Amino acid sequence: MSNPRIFWAGDSTVTQNDYRTYPQSGIGQGIRLYIKKEIEIKNHAVNGRSTKSFIDESRLAPIYDEITKGDFLFIQFGHNDEKIQDPSRYTDPDGEFCVNLGKYATAARNKGAHPVFITPLYRRNFQEDGSLYQGEHLAYRKAVIRTAGERNVPCIDLCTASRKLIEKTPAEVSEHWFMNLAKGEFENFPDGKQDNTHLQWSGAMTFGNLLAAGLKALGGIYEELLIEPEKLTVSFEGEVFHEK
Repeated sequence: MSNPRIFWAGDSTVTQNDYRTYPQSGIGQGIRLYIKKEIEIKNHAVNGRSTKSFIDESRLAPIYDEITKGDFLFIQFGHNDEKIQDPSRYTDPDGEFCVNLGKYATAARNKGAHPVFITPLYRRNFQEDGSLYQGEHLAYRKAVIRTAGERNVPCIDLCTASRKLIEKTPAEVSEHWFMNLAKGEFENFPDGKQDNTHLQWSGAMTFGNLLAAGLKALGGIYEELLIEPEKLTVSFEGEVFHEK
């Protein structure tokens, strides 16, 4: 029996980067460190995509063509679905967003693969009093969890887990997880790329570790994807929702 593969559908917080976008990195790269070497990861995530634009650009189609029985489809969206000013990407969290999530789950299950919903990574945005802003992705997090329950899809609440991790980590440490680059730190890197949404490699590893802890919490075939899950030292402080 061949080894299962992991397919990713998602946005820039997940995508596979190369030297052209260095030092930006995605969680799909970070979690590679925790997945058994014999398990191939096929990362189809693309910067700036929502559940809607990913499908409209026919990016789900090649996944559907290749994915097969026993494979996994990891699905993480929300950042770009929120962009109400852009009709090519925006989805209503109580409507089209949930419908689209269902399309990804159905695509995987039609081929005998296992869909996994992952709530969107939390943004590192602080308020004037120094506390972390609490409203990031809230409607979309709830929509992912609700759709997971309705469609009986396993779900890892990375949104909550990443928020809690950012909150308890000193700001001078967490700023190095995200694209907060000092001027001149990376030659010719455009200042406009500095933000608290996209990740550097240290952030990709940190949140990849957190996602691995979420897979461990799911147990069963999901935990079996990991290298020595019993040695993971990070506790997953979000919620996980199992298949019923």
